[in-house]
Amino acid sequence: MKTPHKLTIINDPIYGFITIPKGLIFDLIQHNYFQRLRRISQMGMSYLVYPGAHHTRFHHAIGCLHIMQKALEKLEQKGVSVSADEKEAAMAAILLHDIGHGPFSHAMENSIVENINHEQIGLLFIEKLNQEFNGSLTLAIKIFKGSYHRPFLHQLVSGQLDMDRTDYLKRDSFYTGMAEGNINTDRILAMLNVKENHLMVEEKGIYTIEKFLVARRLMYWQVYLHKTSLVAEQVLVRVLKRAKELTHKGIDLPASKPLSFFLKKTNAEGVFDDHALEVFAQLDDYDVISAMKSWCDHDDFVLRKLSQIIINRKLPRIKIKKKPFASDFITEQKDAVKRQMNLTDAEAEYFVFTGTITNQAYTLKKEAINILTKKGKVVDVISASDQLSLKALSKVITKNYICYPKHLF
Repeated sequence: MKTPHKLTIINDPIYGFITIPKGLIFDLIQHNYFQRLRRISQMGMSYLVYPGAHHTRFHHAIGCLHIMQKALEKLEQKGVSVSADEKEAAMAAILLHDIGHGPFSHAMENSIVENINHEQIGLLFIEKLNQEFNGSLTLAIKIFKGSYHRPFLHQLVSGQLDMDRTDYLKRDSFYTGMAEGNINTDRILAMLNVKENHLMVEEKGIYTIEKFLVARRLMYWQVYLHKTSLVAEQVLVRVLKRAKELTHKGIDLPASKPLSFFLKKTNAEGVFDDHALEVFAQLDDYDVISAMKSWCDHDDFVLRKLSQIIINRKLPRIKIKKKPFASDFITEQKDAVKRQMNLTDAEAEYFVFTGTITNQAYTLKKEAINILTKKGKVVDVISASDQLSLKALSKVITKNYICYPKHLF
């Protein structure tokens, strides 16, 4: 592929002008695999709650690239040696970290693409790109997997204070209008340091990290786990499952070629060959939206009504509480739906369902966010903080939900 000689600048609403490095990074962005991310929503069905949340995985990936550049610059200014190859590899790794996401992000993983998640698909894409780019991504893959001998580079890509979280909190806050998630990115980057090849935060940055963790918790409860977003995504999962079920019964549904491929495909072993990967590279939000618009008139009652729920935003009721719902209450709702809609037990499961959600802003079991004190001592952020609330953020909060129709359709 030809390397452009012209400087490329993207005007981003979060960071202003972003300069795209010439060579490998520019060529990766130009690739069809990456351009597909323009058609994959960053926040799934959240736009049904927050009308401005129409930004894409493309926006997010470019933002991550930008702050990775800034983070590496700050570390170099503090005397951390990072080679040109390491810089390029780290930027490539963060640029491609979400390349395996399917339509509406997580919905595909739980419905028609079985036994393989977006991280695994993403790695397949990166390995395929590495072949196309004559091994140029070999170091990026090591950093991505965490097998490179300098762990701080992997921590910048995937950790509890990585460039992924740093961008999506600020970006999602901006597009949803939820000020609670608006973190100070510049301050976070300025406080980063490295000791013995592990990522650290300087002691004077501890309050910024506390704000980051609190913002993450609030964004999960108020945005990512918002009950309306949750019920919309769960209905979408069931639309796709029903479509796959009907397809396997021999019913030919109107759908694009890529979507039809995955409706017909079974993946019991979790094997994703080159052909499946190429078809997946053509699949995006538009395939699903277009299909659901067609399915709104389908003869199958379940597929038709579920599609109408999403397209017309006639969402079911959702209740959330700490304790599990009584089995009698669940049975009562299913029986009512079966009577009113004349459904079988299996069909009623599409309209009345339960599940759990969890929220944990900081995970003690994962590699910690370490604070580097002025005396050179390394301390976990919870130990270093004088905020009692931070310890509470490490606890897993689990809540139960039930969804059922508000009224007759």
